[in-house]
Amino acid sequence: MTAAAEFRPLSLCVLTVSDTRTAENDSSGDYLVAALTEAGHALHERAIVRDDRYAMRAIVSRWIADAAVHGILVTGGTGFTGRDSTPEALRPLLDKEMPGFGEMFRVLSFDEIGTSTLQSRAFAGLANATFLFALPGSTSACRTGWEKLIRAQLDARTKPCNLANLRPRLREI
Repeated sequence: MTAAAEFRPLSLCVLTVSDTRTAENDSSGDYLVAALTEAGHALHERAIVRDDRYAMRAIVSRWIADAAVHGILVTGGTGFTGRDSTPEALRPLLDKEMPGFGEMFRVLSFDEIGTSTLQSRAFAGLANATFLFALPGSTSACRTGWEKLIRAQLDARTKPCNLANLRPRLREI
């Protein structure tokens, strides 16, 4: 019989993508920071960047190159309007995509916002053994993504499997 898994805190970064949010009014970033620390994880770094694919890539590239960073939570820029460019900016950095994340996020969002969920381009993946989750910019979307998908997957105690327990093996790939 194996011992029950213990919680292992991860070091996470939060990136808000917005042309209008500031440190004073970034409610989505505030929510994610509060949620991850309440869950027992550590905030490694937080940033706000305009919706510019090269500025986003610069920040995220630095984070994924840092072995001390286990995951990145991105909020904003996943919509369908002209300035929304988070998927175009960050997908090229991924070694592997996690299609089920976006699919499940949209299924869960349907109960909250109906067919408007079709406009969400939320996605997730893995870059240099670092998890990346890209969520819409609304605080309610961040809450849905964190509470219904991300939190459990970043907890080593989640059965039958979770992303947290994959971390040591990811560097071997």
